[in-house]
Amino acid sequence: MPSPAAKAAQSKFARYRAAKRKQGLKLLRIWVPDVNAPGFAEEAARQAALLRGAPEETEVLAFIEAATAGWNLEPYDWGPEGPPPGSAKLPQS
Repeated sequence: MPSPAAKAAQSKFARYRAAKRKQGLKLLRIWVPDVNAPGFAEEAARQAALLRGAPEETEVLAFIEAATAGWNLEPYDWGPEGPPPGSAKLPQS
């Protein structure tokens, strides 16, 4: 039998999910690639090389540039601690 604390936690999450559903939202869980997994960088580079110079690459990049035109893309300030462990390292522009 679950402890009272476990029951309270379950009901807290159940209430949270019910409130979100009431707002018209749906819980969605997806699997995404682990950027820290061995071989990820090599596979990403391989796939990027396949697209380099292809018409599809030009079309997608044009779409992204049009969609993000006017965005203020200032670097995020993580503070003195820096980014959390395991976060992807993005190049600074």
